[in-house]
Amino acid sequence: MADKLKVTLIKSTISAIPKHRQTVEALGLKKLHYTVELPNNSSVKGMLDQVKHLVKVEEI
Repeated sequence: MADKLKVTLIKSTISAIPKHRQTVEALGLKKLHYTVELPNNSSVKGMLDQVKHLVKVEEI
């Protein structure tokens, strides 16, 4: 199991519901194709599950 996750925003949040926009912002994603490294824990996984249609996740 990987210690970190590489998360990339691949779809715009313009048409997303406000809750999903806030979740993307809380993950640290600012604009399209922006990538962040996040810890692999249950709180991050829950946030990613909410916006799985907007992001691409890779284990590193």
